[in-house]
Amino acid sequence: MKKLGLLVCLTLGMTTVAFAKGDPEAGKAKSLTCSACHGADGNSVIPMNPKIAGQHEGYLVKQLTEYRLASRTGGKQGRNNAVMNGMAAGLSDQDIDDLAAYFSSQDQKAGETPEDVIEAGQALYRGGNAEKGITSCISCHGPNGKGMGLAGFPVISGQHADYISSQLKMFRSGTRANDHNGMMRDIAMKLSDDDIEVLSKYVGGLY
Repeated sequence: MKKLGLLVCLTLGMTTVAFAKGDPEAGKAKSLTCSACHGADGNSVIPMNPKIAGQHEGYLVKQLTEYRLASRTGGKQGRNNAVMNGMAAGLSDQDIDDLAAYFSSQDQKAGETPEDVIEAGQALYRGGNAEKGITSCISCHGPNGKGMGLAGFPVISGQHADYISSQLKMFRSGTRANDHNGMMRDIAMKLSDDDIEVLSKYVGGLY
């Protein structure tokens, strides 16, 4: 089952990711407005704002491009977010490539996992839940949560629990719908609030 899930993830994901051609130094110069929410180096200290330091370059390009698309379509397409739509609205393709190159080149600061969720989090992350039809997270995000850059699956290790929780709930409700072929929505709709809490806290210290 795990091998099949990994094969599906690779097959579906690798067809959609384009290689970014950004300049990290140019991206650093353009990143000032990003720093208020994400930190100067992409290590946000605000729990609801994601760490983007060390995130896969292609994934960052995809998200910024889709925020921009949402800003131009009134949220009907792309990834809709009231703050990020406005931030991405005026970005050129080169701006997006440069910002992605900069933040992906930064080192993410380590997070941690509370001891009381380690056992349950590890079981769900690694094995999923066959009874509920939940695919293991490890299939696409890897054993250490580093994802797969070429397949378009993001780094989730070290991420803020509040942010992970909010995104899983948005996938579950369909509020966020920019996942390839609805993969995350299919998984998230089977997660309970307790499942989401455990996973969100568990991945913070997964390395």
